Amino acid sequence: MPGTIAAAVLDPEDQLNRAFMALADPVRRKILARLALGDATVNEIAQPFAVTLQAISKHLQVLEGAGLITRSREAQRRPCHLNTTALGPLAEWIENYRLQAEERFARLDELLASETPSAGEDTADPVKKGTADKDNPEKEKNNEHQHNNH
Repeated sequence: MPGTIAAAVLDPEDQLNRAFMALADPVRRKILARLALGDATVNEIAQPFAVTLQAISKHLQVLEGAGLITRSREAQRRPCHLNTTALGPLAEWIENYRLQAEERFARLDELLASETPSAGEDTADPVKKGTADKDNPEKEKNNEHQHNNH
């Protein structure tokens, strides 16, 4: 059927959006988990759910439209199959942002480590802090200004 979503060629961004939208529903995630164990018919998929066959069929249509499952015909059976190749772009998208977040945290760790005083320094000693400011007249002036405004 040329006019259907399943037959249409979607751009990668649209495909990704449809897949994440399909995964937003907990019933559809459970259906995918079931199909990860093996192919199943609509009746087999519907068995553990307290919803109608029509509701399961609608969930399957969403999953199929997102490219996450496929259906075939085996005599009288029409089993659903998990499309594992469709999971690749989802995993890649997630992995990309996971790596970016890890890199930011690593840079933050490095920055914090470079600002952490070494074991021999005593940052609580007000005399040491005060003498450091007196060596720098501009910093001393800023400190006085801050103290006067509080």
